[in-house]
Amino acid sequence: MKVIRGISQMRAFTKNARAKEQTIGFVPTMGALHEGHLSLIRRARRDCDKVAVSIFVNPAQFGPKEDFKSYPRHPKKDLLLCGRGKVDAVFMPAAKDIYPPHFCTYVSVSGLSDVLCGRSRIGHFRGVATIVAKLFNIIEPDVAYFGQKDAQQAIIIGRMARDLNMPVNIRLMPTIREPSGLAKSSRNAYLSLEEKQRASVLYRALKMARELIRMGHKDASKIKKRMQRLISAHKITVEYISMVDLVDLAPVTKLYGTVLIALAARIGKTRLIDNIIVKI
Repeated sequence: MKVIRGISQMRAFTKNARAKEQTIGFVPTMGALHEGHLSLIRRARRDCDKVAVSIFVNPAQFGPKEDFKSYPRHPKKDLLLCGRGKVDAVFMPAAKDIYPPHFCTYVSVSGLSDVLCGRSRIGHFRGVATIVAKLFNIIEPDVAYFGQKDAQQAIIIGRMARDLNMPVNIRLMPTIREPSGLAKSSRNAYLSLEEKQRASVLYRALKMARELIRMGHKDASKIKKRMQRLISAHKITVEYISMVDLVDLAPVTKLYGTVLIALAARIGKTRLIDNIIVKI
């Protein structure tokens, strides 16, 4: 496994793979790897000749009052896990190389970035789209893998890739969960054991919504109210519960087609997100 820190060295890896007509699977991460990331790596390993993983805590996607400085960083453990996952190259660039002095070019995916998490995390998805566009340009993967837990992010990246004619296939993979149902997340490290137990209600609320829909309920507002009551009963602050079209993230009031049911909530200072996709 190669640990690559320079952009030119990462491009040389890609050039060598291309010369051998090898396909490249790419898993972009901010480190603090967990089973969710490893599931993406395993799928990339299965699908492609070469697997590249990036580890970069992207300052451009954090707001001024968010957790950039305290975000979990475990580079030695991350490299060990990548080695076990038979990753071929781990790209760990320095911020000064990704965002050199006088950097002023950003990628913004209008509309999709302004809803759901974008309403409270102003500029977040601009930072996400920019770093992923840069990584796509550097690594030139054939396939990039994203977890469904960050469904809005994956939808935005997919739209960016299509709109800008990027020759990469975006593959959305299932959310990996704790036995309790809590979605795996690097930010789960902020939670106490008791908070993790309470947080499991988020997935229970999503499953309740799915079951109500299967029973014939089609009024989104009524289902959201029931989800809100269930979550609030566990002393969790709900930021939003939304039911939206899976393609354009437009709100759906009468449920039909394929719907993304997404939520964000806070336990103490920790912000958690989760979602499910329901075909009606």
